[in-house]
Amino acid sequence: MTSGPVVALQDVSKSFGSVEVLHGVNLALHAGSVHALIGENGAGKSTTMKILAGYQPPTQGGVLYEGQPAQFKSLQDGEAAGIVMIHQEFNLAEQLTVEQNIFLGRELKRGPLLDKAEMRRRTREYLARVASDVSPDALVSGLSNSEKQMVEIAKALSRNARVLIMDEPTAVLTNRETEVLFQQVAALRQAGTAILFTSHKLDEVAAISDVVTIMRDGAVVHSGVTSEMSEDAMATAMVGRDVSDLYPPQPGIAVDAPVVLEVTNLSVSDFARDVSFSLRQGEILGVGGLIGSGRTEIMEGLAGLRPATASKVTLFGKPAHFKQPGDAQHAGLCYLTEDRKLRGLLLERGMRENLTLQNLHKFGGFLIDRNAEEAALTDAISEFDIRTGSRDVQVGNMSGGNQQKLLLAKVMLSKPRVLIVDEPTRGIDIGTKQQIYAFLRDLADAGHAIIVITSEMPELIGLADRVLVVRLGTVSGTLAKEDISEDAIVRLSMGLPAEKTPVLA
Repeated sequence: MTSGPVVALQDVSKSFGSVEVLHGVNLALHAGSVHALIGENGAGKSTTMKILAGYQPPTQGGVLYEGQPAQFKSLQDGEAAGIVMIHQEFNLAEQLTVEQNIFLGRELKRGPLLDKAEMRRRTREYLARVASDVSPDALVSGLSNSEKQMVEIAKALSRNARVLIMDEPTAVLTNRETEVLFQQVAALRQAGTAILFTSHKLDEVAAISDVVTIMRDGAVVHSGVTSEMSEDAMATAMVGRDVSDLYPPQPGIAVDAPVVLEVTNLSVSDFARDVSFSLRQGEILGVGGLIGSGRTEIMEGLAGLRPATASKVTLFGKPAHFKQPGDAQHAGLCYLTEDRKLRGLLLERGMRENLTLQNLHKFGGFLIDRNAEEAALTDAISEFDIRTGSRDVQVGNMSGGNQQKLLLAKVMLSKPRVLIVDEPTRGIDIGTKQQIYAFLRDLADAGHAIIVITSEMPELIGLADRVLVVRLGTVSGTLAKEDISEDAIVRLSMGLPAEKTPVLA
């Protein structure tokens, strides 16, 4: 190991056109150390990581590799130097197998032929290291998001990286998968790998990192030993304001609040059966349960995104059955997908096209009123605090938090009275979380009814008026506000009673 950093940024600035997004950033990664990089969405973390890995050149300043100036012209240059990046957005070829993805561009050969036996053996070895039971022959397109993430990590392990850059690696992982990842991080640290780790989960940052660097508005505002900084102090430094009151006050549901949605015995083939629940005006109903429990599929079935059957569904007192999302939207119910990048937004298009696509009928008939669209975008940018350097930015180049705000604006353009929001803050920084929580509570206070599906335990406890817990495609229990606790949710998720049975003497 060298005493100096393996790789470092020295007074790096980056501009896109006339907009400077990084301002004099200094960052040093040392062998055998985990360095956390945190900040709000749009703070400049992704650009910083891409410059380190060779994806983008700095506009000013430089990259030092083992103390010497380095000019990485591409990710291949970075990887050749031993710098490997695990992307937040999967960088996998969907129609290839797991094995083919792991060795893509680096296929092993025996003479003129591919050494398939050795690639198979090593693929199984890398997958075993991350405790994944995915088959090397499985097509990536058929894997779940968490399985894809473990394949990405296994692929990175196969590179024998000197520097490993991890962009939100736990965003789609279960608690157990996260534990396995952290075990691998500890082993890599022990072996002398320099690791850069980004996460919006500050408890993970505190648990795994040695050093933390905090960015805000494209600049470094703090860098120091992680153990010397509390999670509250990290959050305040990230957003520049106090976020101790992360969740808005809950006024409680009026005793005479009408039931606006009632579902009886809803079933979704292969995913859920006989699900019944109700939703009242002004209520935020949290839906919890383990990943794979059927939470998302139940709500997709209700909203017309999947074939579903039910004994009875009533919306605002009228019988309802939605064969497609447009039917639900017309009736006043909208679903906001958990996968904003693949199913929610057109990443290659601009904000205007994304905002109005679902409601083009409101902006003209045969010809679209572009001025009206631009006016709607202006309102959305203001109402949802969407922050970009230009309103003409391609959506794929926006931060995750701003993408999520745009997706919310898109759905709200339909003026739903019932809103289903799936994983509303996945991959979102704490400041944007606070904004989204306040928005959802304001909607509920204004008389809307909201269903929030989330894997985040604090969200269920801090945001929901009631919690519906799903297990193996059925409702295992419903918790009133006074009964909501982490212990009760976990017990119901595991098929146990919400309260422990007293032990008789």
